[in-house]
Amino acid sequence: MDSLGRDGQQVVWAVVGTGIGPLLLAATRAGLVNVVFHATDAVRDQALARLAGRLGAEPVEAPDSPLLAEAIRQVDAYFAGERHAFELPLDWSLISGFNRQVLRELASEVPYGAVVGYGDLARRVGQPRAAQAVGTAMGANPLPVVVPCHRVVESDGGIGGFGGGLETKRKLLALEGVLPEPLF
Repeated sequence: MDSLGRDGQQVVWAVVGTGIGPLLLAATRAGLVNVVFHATDAVRDQALARLAGRLGAEPVEAPDSPLLAEAIRQVDAYFAGERHAFELPLDWSLISGFNRQVLRELASEVPYGAVVGYGDLARRVGQPRAAQAVGTAMGANPLPVVVPCHRVVESDGGIGGFGGGLETKRKLLALEGVLPEPLF
């Protein structure tokens, strides 16, 4: 496999430091395609192998790539508290069907500093009995933080689950002012 996959697909990546640890950002010509939490060497290597298999192109480390520049700038601004909405082209090719529908609704309709329940999000996409399926869609989100699955909580006020870990979810919600900052 080379750096160009199906249809000349190019995949570039970089790891950026954030207030929740290192994030791997990967992009194609279509847009940001993947965000991976806790991007230590082992996690990074596993994520890149998975991307290569799914996209048919060997991801190339390219932190200075124009395909990543704006995503890196906006992620940095978000964690600095200077940006409340991401305005990036997104490559949705890693997700489809109901999961894509739910994630698009979340990305466009649940703003910074707000939360939504799993059931409420299911109702918004016309599937009122699909709260559990919404949870599955959140777990399959290839673009966490940018597509803010951390903003989806339990209807009884519980924080719910999170692929990046509950401490990461708490930190993101505190950054957005939904939860208080931890005292220590």
